[in-house]
Amino acid sequence: MARTKEFDPDAALRAALELFWARGYEATTMAELVEHLGIGRASIYATFGSKHELYLKALDRYAETQDPRIVEELSAPGPALPGVRALVRRFAAEAAADEGRLNGCFVTNSAAELGPRDAAVARRVELSWEQLETLLHAALTRARAGGELPADRDPRALARMLLVLMQGMRVVGKASSDPARVGDAAEQALALLD
Repeated sequence: MARTKEFDPDAALRAALELFWARGYEATTMAELVEHLGIGRASIYATFGSKHELYLKALDRYAETQDPRIVEELSAPGPALPGVRALVRRFAAEAAADEGRLNGCFVTNSAAELGPRDAAVARRVELSWEQLETLLHAALTRARAGGELPADRDPRALARMLLVLMQGMRVVGKASSDPARVGDAAEQALALLD
């Protein structure tokens, strides 16, 4: 007879996500996962697989719960550039804010820590970045078609530049206590949209 789980796998996955996000993959031990999740090692393995599989599931969960405001801001009816500007400024503000600043972005953290040597993580990071780039490209294409963006501007290249800037702001914001650093960078990039 199969035993029923004595814990909530969804809550355990959220707890694992929190721990991996705060500490990274390499620095998080199985003992810390057992303690933080409040379940036994055997239960972790039986439910989620290896530590690596749990990390990938946490990264997937993070991607599933990404901020829905991104789609709303970039897909809102009417002029498109205000949404793009709002998104870039929000990323800058979040990167410079004390709350959550030290954790940064889980996708960006994963890219820096594991992306170069872990194909499964690299695929997930690339998918996340492709989604954001696609949303930015669509908004900038709408902006150019609507006359908000000069006709000689390349929406794809601008979307890529903004993606790189936004991810870079998250890295710099995590390590810097100077909010002007990311704020100034955001404003200089947005000036390219004029």
